Amino acid sequence: MQRWALIFIVVITVLDQITKQIMIGLVFEPPRVIEVTSFFRLVPVRNTGISFGLFGADSDTARWVLVALAVVIMIALVIWLVRAGSAYITVALVMVIGGAASNVIDRALSGAVIDFLDFHVAGVHWPAFNLADSLIVLGTAMLLYDGLFGPARALR
Repeated sequence: MQRWALIFIVVITVLDQITKQIMIGLVFEPPRVIEVTSFFRLVPVRNTGISFGLFGADSDTARWVLVALAVVIMIALVIWLVRAGSAYITVALVMVIGGAASNVIDRALSGAVIDFLDFHVAGVHWPAFNLADSLIVLGTAMLLYDGLFGPARALR
């Protein structure tokens, strides 16, 4: 793994944690909604589930199961990162690992992931999310694209 990859994982994690702390002060305490545009709001959401609030559970057992599952997946992704042969794959993995690390920190420390970005576009409302979620989705999309359309590689 290249040193810059580890640095960017840390940078992503720290920046996401900073944005969440800013939002806690802005929209969580006291709880309020800030309408930024007609289609974008800042909202206070404590997500106890996985992506986009799926499988939400307030139990302590569920919390630690999700933390453990995320850590196991991150370890597998770090192993992939160490073996990554292209800058494209490295960038994608850095985004996914950095975002996942920040969300794991939230879940471990407070029992929920802090979400605050809320979009309504053309009558469609997407569940609230955060910067880490955006990077996880973008990195995953890059990995899927590479898997489907990237150069063929021999299995190692």
